[in-house]
Amino acid sequence: MGIINQAIKYGLVGVGNTLITAAVIWVMMKIFGVSDVISNIVGYVAGLINSFVWNKQWTFKSSASWSSSALRFGIVFAVCYLLQLGLLLYLNANLTIDSYYNQLIAMAFYTVINFVMNKFYTFKS
Repeated sequence: MGIINQAIKYGLVGVGNTLITAAVIWVMMKIFGVSDVISNIVGYVAGLINSFVWNKQWTFKSSASWSSSALRFGIVFAVCYLLQLGLLLYLNANLTIDSYYNQLIAMAFYTVINFVMNKFYTFKS
């Protein structure tokens, strides 16, 4: 399967993940008054579970075992998450806009890095 088709599928899965993640973050921050960092963690865990299943089965059609894929996926997630969290904290410290918008900027950054790492490491053929 070509990288363009995978990128499109990844994008579709990502839209679902983004909606799930953003909704959870918004609910945590705006309704429950939870901090940016905790809201971010909970939102990303919800999106992470959805992402792993759909990307393994549909986007990359990986034949690797669930356990080895899950381990690599976890490593990739940790690296990408820490990079996006660093960006989020930087944006919150340096921009005067509502911190929820900084969450969205950091999510876009995460998405690009995550696709590349999943394509060439987690689910590589």
